[in-house]
Formats: sequence, C-alpha cells, structure tokens
Amino acid sequence: MVIVNAVVCDKNAQREVDIRIENGTIVEMGVNLTRDGDIVDANGAYLLPALIDTNIRLQDSTLNAKNIQAIATSAKKGGVGRVVLNADSTPAVDNEVVLEFAQHGTAMVDDISVDLMLNTLKEDMTLSNIAILLKKGAVAPFMSTIAKNDLAIKIAEYVKMYNVTLFCKAEDNSLINAGVMLEGDVSSHLGLAGIPVLSEVLHVSRMIEIARYFGISILFKAIASPRSVELIYQAKQEGVDVRCEVSLHHILHSDHACEDFNTTAKLNPPLVSVEDTKLLQQALIDGKIDILTTLHQPSSPVNKEVAFYDAAYGCEALDDTLALYYTKLVKTGIITMSKLIQLSVANPASVLGFESGVLEVGSKMPMILFDPSKSYVIENPQSLYDKEIVDGVVDFL
Repeated sequence: MVIVNAVVCDKNAQREVDIRIENGTIVEMGVNLTRDGDIVDANGAYLLPALIDTNIRLQDSTLNAKNIQAIATSAKKGGVGRVVLNADSTPAVDNEVVLEFAQHGTAMVDDISVDLMLNTLKEDMTLSNIAILLKKGAVAPFMSTIAKNDLAIKIAEYVKMYNVTLFCKAEDNSLINAGVMLEGDVSSHLGLAGIPVLSEVLHVSRMIEIARYFGISILFKAIASPRSVELIYQAKQEGVDVRCEVSLHHILHSDHACEDFNTTAKLNPPLVSVEDTKLLQQALIDGKIDILTTLHQPSSPVNKEVAFYDAAYGCEALDDTLALYYTKLVKTGIITMSKLIQLSVANPASVLGFESGVLEVGSKMPMILFDPSKSYVIENPQSLYDKEIVDGVVDFL
C-alpha cells in the first residue's frame, strides 16, 4: 500500500512524503514513490502513529471481556492504538487467576492492543506476587501511596530487580477519605467535603526520594497539582528517573466545572482551581509534562446520575481522544502536532518499552490517517465536552 498526499508527522517533525507500507511495516518513504499496488490518497490528512493512553478504566471499573471489547472499540474510534488498563478494577489484577482471566479478554480484541498493569497491593494491604505477574505479561506494577513506607520500599526493590517503571498514584488515604472534590471556594460554596492539594504533593515528594534512593523509574499517574509537576520536573533535572502524566481535563477545566453539582466533573484526582489550571497549561507549554491521558472512566447512569457525593468518579473521552487533543491543544496553538505525538505516543511508548513513535523505514506500529478538515459534534452526556464541535476524523490503516 502506498499513501500519497499525506502530512507525515511524528515526534520529530512533519513533512509531506509518500510512504509505502507492507504487512504493517514502513518499507519506503520519499517523494513520488513508484505507485504500484494499492494507492491511498490522504488528501492532505495527517499520517500519524496511533496514540497510547496509559490511564484507562473499564465500565464501572468492572473487569470482564465485554468491557474490554468496549474499551477497544472506543480507543479505535479515538485514534488510540494501545491502552493500559488500571489494575485496581473489580476484580483487581493482583493474582495469577485474575491476570489470566483478563488476558483471555484482551486476546479477543482485534486491531487495538490492551495492556494490563498489576496491582502491587492486595485488598488486605499485603503484597501481591509481583515477580510472577510481571513474568506472566503484566506491563507495569501499579502502586497507590496509601502503601506504608515498608511496603513502598519492598515494591521499589521489585521494580529495580525487574527494571520496569512503577506506575504511582500519589494520594493520602487519611486526607481523601471524606472528600469528593478539591478543597477550596467552590467546594465550600457547594457544601461538599474537599480534598486538599497537599494529599498529592506530600506523596509525590516521598516517592521522588524513593526513586532517587533506589535508582528506579516512576511514572506519576494523573497529576493535578502544579506544585507536583514542578517537584517532578526539578527531580528530572537532578537526574532522578521520574515522569509526569496529566489529563486533558485538568489542563482545560477547573473545579468550577463542578458547579450545579455536575457529576461529570467529579474526577479523581479532582479538578483544581482556575489559577492552578492556568499553571498546568503553562507547564504543558514549557515541556514539564511528559504524558497526556484522557483519564477515561465510564460509569453506568445508575452510578453517575445521582447526588454528587454518591456519584462515581470519572468521565468519558476515549472515543474523541485525538479530535479533542487536536482541537483543544494543537489548533489553539498550545502545542504542535509533533509535540502531541511526543506526549501521547513517544513518551508513553518509552515508559512501556515499545517503539519510539518515529515514522521511518523499518517502523512497525499501528498508524492512522487523521483529517482535521472534518468536524463533528460530541454527543455524550458523560463527556465534559458534550455538545461541543471538535475537528478531526480518524481512520486506522
């Protein structure tokens, strides 16, 4: 297959070249290639590596084959070729039986790769069999910082032993237990219990020092506080192998989205203040954020269309991933398309040990055509962008 008239874009640059693909591998790139075989005219659309999202939850966080298939369908629609499912599902991926059950579901998915984290802590706060689960195919260990220091250190030792990246959720159980949104003026106005920013910042600091001491790699999941971003960035400058993942929603929306008790805006971590949202946008511009995520967390209406305090956390965005990234971040000039590929392909691929996201001869990865000249209206009441017009239609190759 030869693709012509496409804007080929990866983490390094974008250029207008023809590209020949055979059996999913790029075998030739250049201007005016010999046009024999199947010809696809991109008509000026982008040719991109399919995106990767490292922070995806299943419907109602319930682990089964039906929900895995639904996630794969949403991912393909949104231009995402690989997703990593959170480990703290029901049942949690903390033993061999559940891992094999989940792998059976992921094996039934076509086109999209669905990877599994392992939950390092069981419900009784003892360690799972991390070594066995890694050997059997889990791509990364996940740890919430509700783990006490002795357990966190044991987990760090496993991470070092197996040379993998620890996926870490920074949170303080004693501070988040009663809260349902950010502690601040909006939560006070709504009469809702708040979660202090300190809940995250304290544990980011703690885990940075653990990463520094053991020489391990940590990806901090769904960071919300600009102070946390700064701490992680500073540690990177000092040679500590830590990276920062931030959701699109936290870059675009503040806690004011929770007004009128809007349960769609009830996220974990909670949306931050207007001032901090602006700081997160600037951090993105300044290159202090490593990975973008949609933080996709679908819920049944019975768990979402209830009182704010009782509502499940999360919103939906996976179906519209690339269109949202392009419309909200690239088209507005916050980042370039190449930077978007760095944040949503190259960096997460590096964390997972996969291909770099560079489109060159020999590259073998899922690729998509993305046409930003076509627009559509998001029709999803569980999306923070419901009824908004976004640009871009995805077509997997």
